[in-house]
Amino acid sequence: MKIWKYEVDQKIVFGVIFIFGFLIAIYPIISQMYYSVESTQEIEDFETTRKKLDEIEINKKIELAKAYNSSLKPTSFADPYRKKQKEGIAEYARMLEVHEKIGYVHIPKIKQKLPIYAGTNEEVLQKGAGHMEGTSLPVGGSSTHTVITAHRGLPSATMFRYIDRLKKGDIFYIHNVRDILAYKVDRVITVNPSDFDPILVSPGSDNATLLTCTPYMINSHRLLVTGHRVPYVAPKKTIDEVVPFVWLKNLYVFIVVMIFLVLLILYLFNRWLKSNDIKIKNKSVVKREV
Repeated sequence: MKIWKYEVDQKIVFGVIFIFGFLIAIYPIISQMYYSVESTQEIEDFETTRKKLDEIEINKKIELAKAYNSSLKPTSFADPYRKKQKEGIAEYARMLEVHEKIGYVHIPKIKQKLPIYAGTNEEVLQKGAGHMEGTSLPVGGSSTHTVITAHRGLPSATMFRYIDRLKKGDIFYIHNVRDILAYKVDRVITVNPSDFDPILVSPGSDNATLLTCTPYMINSHRLLVTGHRVPYVAPKKTIDEVVPFVWLKNLYVFIVVMIFLVLLILYLFNRWLKSNDIKIKNKSVVKREV
């Protein structure tokens, strides 16, 4: 009897260790899924609120942003990952903000969408992508160059981890309060953190650059993916934008699914324990009969 109890207790311990190890192993996946859902909801909030704005108000916001861009004289910048940024929301982009967001970036090649906030302080970069202060606001136009930056990756989110997969000819999109700006990649380069020549405005051009640290986890240099403006053509929908996958973007549905999975694991583990208990009891009976 004591031997049987010891075997059951041992199996429970191993089972608990297994579940604990399993949860640790899938934590990065769950946290990334959770961040993806949160990010998607921020984007949906931007879109929902944007659609409620009056057309006159929207056009005014765009014109103010263009006026701001024309006033810029960018001759020098500071590395967004080394400069000590002021905390809080950057004031320079107030005219373009909708619930603190100035838009979002969509990169179909790597299936990534991130809300864009003004500035590049750490608080911003923990939430999504940041607009590099001193560069053009993302509204397009001649002689503009907007720079959108994000971490190469966080434990809870992929961010710009895979933008090194972008090649010449790939398209990425920047959504603002009125327009969808399409940019075709024409340059992918790695530079020193102090080299800002590649993000200076080229007279007459409409450019956008995605900026992040590289190599991944080392962060000694900066990876720049630059594109020039091209006419917008709606991209093909990715799998997470197609029904029935679209419902997974709902935060509450995500939480319910996660709870269901945990309960399912506990149920299967309980079944496994019971089946092993029966086997152990049968062995004990056979031993006694012998």
